[in-house]
Amino acid sequence: MKYLILGAGPAGLTFANKLLQSGEDNFLIIEQEETAGGLCRSVNVDGSPFDIGGGHFLDVRCSQVNKFLFQFMPENEWNIYNRKTTLHVNNNVIGQPIEANIWQMKISDQIEYLKSIAIAGCNLGEPMPKKFIDWIYWKLGKKIAEDYMIPYNQKIFSKDLDLLGTYWLDKLPNVSFDETLLSCLTKKAYGKNPGHTQFYYPKKYGYGELWLRMAAVLGDRIVYGISVNGINFNTRTVTTDNGAKYQADVIITTIPWIEFDELIGMPEEIKNSICELKYSSIQTEYHSDHLDTESHWIYFPNPELSYHRILVRHNFCPNSKGYWTETNRERIGMEKTNDNFKYMNQYAYPLNTIKKPEIMKRLLDWSKEQKVYGLGRWGEHSHYNSDVTVALAMKMADTMINYIME
Repeated sequence: MKYLILGAGPAGLTFANKLLQSGEDNFLIIEQEETAGGLCRSVNVDGSPFDIGGGHFLDVRCSQVNKFLFQFMPENEWNIYNRKTTLHVNNNVIGQPIEANIWQMKISDQIEYLKSIAIAGCNLGEPMPKKFIDWIYWKLGKKIAEDYMIPYNQKIFSKDLDLLGTYWLDKLPNVSFDETLLSCLTKKAYGKNPGHTQFYYPKKYGYGELWLRMAAVLGDRIVYGISVNGINFNTRTVTTDNGAKYQADVIITTIPWIEFDELIGMPEEIKNSICELKYSSIQTEYHSDHLDTESHWIYFPNPELSYHRILVRHNFCPNSKGYWTETNRERIGMEKTNDNFKYMNQYAYPLNTIKKPEIMKRLLDWSKEQKVYGLGRWGEHSHYNSDVTVALAMKMADTMINYIME
């Protein structure tokens, strides 16, 4: 075939549908699961949708992405919400981001946090550190670092945070002492709004419904229940667990590189470096209790709690009840055993380790020369939201289509 796509998550489905819309139908998607959607799949739990991969929403600001996706699930099937998130820190319940909402804390805590931010390295003009934990102190000050950022990131990513680099943190806004002080004096938030300030969520379904509809358009161009074993770069052939082989002019992989048992033709140093890529596994768990809160999701840095985040389902999924927690695999077992519905996402978050940029650049540059392209959260080993993944897949498809037409 002309195009072979590995994985029927947001990246693979978007790329394939863009091909089809351009008139190209010589492609196939191979999917390990029995249904499409990847991390964005939904199942029915207790009479309502449950998003097994955690919290996934469409950012209202991504107009081009949403215009494309609304072809499959029209805009009138979505609700728009003004994001409400809260953080439980140091016996305070405040809004997010923390630096813009210190004014909601007790006065005594506001004083301590302001004093800490005032002497943070970034506010004193000190050079940016290269280690992640040092960067947290430099960027946010001692109080935010120790009460929130360090414990929360240890819970979601890794106990050893110095495995992580700082190259991915440029997108975070500066924590200005002046703006933080002004917010405390005027009792309102200042600074840049976080992502998904407004977001879409389906009126009648879970988020996974969108991807099922995109898969339905593709019909039998997706084969399910087949795991990929390896790639032969010399022949651009993919081998699978059922013994079948698929050959293509171009291969698009959206699955974790670490999943391949064989990478024939790949230089040994690149192949060995893939083993250095790290990721975290996250379990989602359903709870039927009603929470007395207007928040859509809530953050918990307290290390005594196993989970790091709660998604309050009844506040964004109509006619539902309960909430779900997200817990790093390393922390499973801290809570009491129960019969709640649980789902373990082995591949949840790619970790931005210090060597990752170098590893991925070398890997993706080399594989691209062989006409094998990494795409999306796992194909590029980057922590992309689904709307970002769709944008990247649209761009890659357009680039390839235009190149062929020329």
